[in-house]
Amino acid sequence: MRRFGSLLLFLCAAAGVSSFSVTTTAAKVKVKENDGADLTCSFSADFGSTPRIEWKFQDKGSVKYVIYDGKPTNDYTSRVTVYGGSNLRFSKVTRRDNGNYICEVSSPGGVAQQVLVELTVLVPPSPPKCGIPQTVTTNTPATLTCFDPDSSPPPTHKWFKDNVPLPEDPSQISAFKNATYKLDMKTGILLFPSVTKMDTAMYYCEVSNEAGPPQRCQGGKMEVRDLNTGGIVAGVIILLLVLVAVIVGVWYANKKGYLPKKSQSKPQTAVYQPQSMHGDGEEDDGDFKQKSSFVV
Repeated sequence: MRRFGSLLLFLCAAAGVSSFSVTTTAAKVKVKENDGADLTCSFSADFGSTPRIEWKFQDKGSVKYVIYDGKPTNDYTSRVTVYGGSNLRFSKVTRRDNGNYICEVSSPGGVAQQVLVELTVLVPPSPPKCGIPQTVTTNTPATLTCFDPDSSPPPTHKWFKDNVPLPEDPSQISAFKNATYKLDMKTGILLFPSVTKMDTAMYYCEVSNEAGPPQRCQGGKMEVRDLNTGGIVAGVIILLLVLVAVIVGVWYANKKGYLPKKSQSKPQTAVYQPQSMHGDGEEDDGDFKQKSSFVV
């Protein structure tokens, strides 16, 4: 029967006949966090008077039921209801409710159709966390990061250098045509493949979305310095001089006899201790007392 229903649906679609349709009055719904939200779903009469209606939540590749067998599932019992037979109502939404919701309607004959509704929970930006290196060596890469975990929808990132906004594509602006940085306004990453002294400046990041006013991080200074080759060479020379001084000192002390020489082992003397040939009456049974000895 299910195969027959699917075949019937295919034939109707091929013939241009509108049948078994599921629709919504708002495919995209935006609402502030902690407010209520309505997701609508309607269907044609072809499904009959007792169709099966289910709502599912799709987020990051996983799908879970919101309404199953006509009732809210455990995660939604306290804040979700069905009204008008097929519409979904949230009494209160949180940022975790961001995602796509699927209304699926099935007929007793096994024909199923669905419609998707995108719910966006509006959360204003908060001051982002910025990662700015304090010191970088010339001709080495440097990465500046900007992250706001609260904004919904995800914010747009903008970086400033000495209070001047950096364009996303510096090659399009004459004042930045010599700049080599790469800016991703979606992730907030500002990458310098090879820094120069010209990149020394105060940097800060600003995030913004439609839910509220923009926010910026405290920022900080990135200083680009040349590699101190003179200091490295001087350090190596000093280390070599100290090593030579130690070697010469050990040699001189050994020559003057200040260092202890290895001790020579003395031959051991064997001592033979014979048993007494005469008893003196003071020995107990089994006892032995030394009376005489000689050296070999």
